[in-house]
Amino acid sequence: MSAIEKLNAQQAKVKERSAAWMVAEQLKEVCRNESASAALIERDIDNPGMGIADAEKKIKAFADAHKTGGFACVTPVEAEGILRKFYGLPERGAEAAPEEDVSFDLSALLG
Repeated sequence: MSAIEKLNAQQAKVKERSAAWMVAEQLKEVCRNESASAALIERDIDNPGMGIADAEKKIKAFADAHKTGGFACVTPVEAEGILRKFYGLPERGAEAAPEEDVSFDLSALLG
């Protein structure tokens, strides 16, 4: 199942236009534009504590910490930054670091 399919499945379980639903929308946009980020999201999105509701809690915590009076706002850029940090995604426009190849040739050790 692709990252977008996984996001759609989680999104179907929350109220339309809710904060968690909006998180899925923002993540789907990232997936459409960045294949490396899509692969990271696809790998992590179904893990415990990594769903769209969990990500939304991170954005809400940021909003709560930055209230002015009784008002809180998180800009789209701030929300994207929170999501990128939460899912370990590279900054916008940056390539994801290649996964380290830990394989080696045993015959080289044997002589």
